[in-house]
Amino acid sequence: MSAIKLVYIGGGSTRAPGTLATFVKHAAQFAGSEIVIVDVNPETLELARRVGQRFIEAEGAALRLRATTDRRAALDGADAVLTSFRPGGFEARRLDERIPLKHGVIGQETQGPGGFFMALRAITVFQQIVAEMEQLCPNAWLINYTNPINLVSEAVTHYSPVRMISLCEGPIYFPAQLMKTCGLDPNRLDAVMIGLNHACWSVRHLYDGQDVIPLVKERAAPALADPAVPSALRRQLRLACFMEHIPADYFQYYYFKDEVLAELQAAPQTRAEVILSEAPSYLEHYREQAAAERPALDPARSRGGITELELAVDVLAAIMNDENRVLPCNVPNRGAISNFPDDLVVEVPCLVNRHGAAPLVQGALPRRVGGLVEMLGQYQALAAEAAWAGTRADGIRALASNPLVFDLQKATAIYDELAAAHRDYLPERLL
Repeated sequence: MSAIKLVYIGGGSTRAPGTLATFVKHAAQFAGSEIVIVDVNPETLELARRVGQRFIEAEGAALRLRATTDRRAALDGADAVLTSFRPGGFEARRLDERIPLKHGVIGQETQGPGGFFMALRAITVFQQIVAEMEQLCPNAWLINYTNPINLVSEAVTHYSPVRMISLCEGPIYFPAQLMKTCGLDPNRLDAVMIGLNHACWSVRHLYDGQDVIPLVKERAAPALADPAVPSALRRQLRLACFMEHIPADYFQYYYFKDEVLAELQAAPQTRAEVILSEAPSYLEHYREQAAAERPALDPARSRGGITELELAVDVLAAIMNDENRVLPCNVPNRGAISNFPDDLVVEVPCLVNRHGAAPLVQGALPRRVGGLVEMLGQYQALAAEAAWAGTRADGIRALASNPLVFDLQKATAIYDELAAAHRDYLPERLL
């Protein structure tokens, strides 16, 4: 593989040390390459650089690492840009989760109003990033992990010529976690999931060559009766048995909406509040590893771990080495799912090589599971349009179309409260 210049935007995040550890683990595929990490927080950026440098030195990896807060300087001449950032940090996520709950609507990082406002903030930043890429590195690949990746990708792919592939490990781990819940071996499952990001279903699910659903049904009762099994996994199992397709676990927010809403309203903390309380221990762990002779991340004390964003490594290697690998990606449909628009960003298996990620034809998403996903696809398109060039009215219309809202009065109230809370991260046209 030829050496590349990789720019990692979000390189001072709590996930950055794990991501850098992944690149070091796969250093042979990127020998001689330079990684430039970029972030708006110079303190956490420098900590991530120190941890990453220790990994490089400990492993003798043929990689160069540097850090900068100057995004334009970093992007100049880049071959690939990896984006994984959170405008407003976890405090903004806390508001995304907490404010909708006041209005009787689920607050979640990528779904419903919370996901919508994360998209508004993220797409506002992406407008700057892609404009800079068009000028400074027009041939670079944009590999995106910034959530909600479907809304972000929907916007960028419609309004910028930058070559973008968005990634999520969901299609890999959704089937695997269902197998583990049922006491089955994930390595014996051959599954293909299609749909939208965080809204995909299996259209192939073979266990030793046979349909796995009868096995799942046979083993469901003990797991469903076991209070030690997390409620989200029990809901995923119930959906798999009834729909007879393996679901993304995010479908719990739609098919068990009232149950999940009550659970979230009763919880003493939102997920973001839990992470905020844990963040100091993450940073302390990273400081320890930055000084260690043989650094090693402890999953219990870090965000992610040694395999963080590993799919990005696989996709980049497949592009740069022209490997013709089949990997799950989020790209414009182009006929891959026959009952979805060609320009809608979908999550499907893709053939990845030097030309990028070409979606493989899958046929239709079955009707019993496809209706909700098609509805979410329409919302995805509306939300992306509003975020990129719309007004407050466009935003409210998009939010009201989300299946977790479906109420104009609530949509307006939630929109205005979240817009006011996030006004520092939004353009004036959306306020």
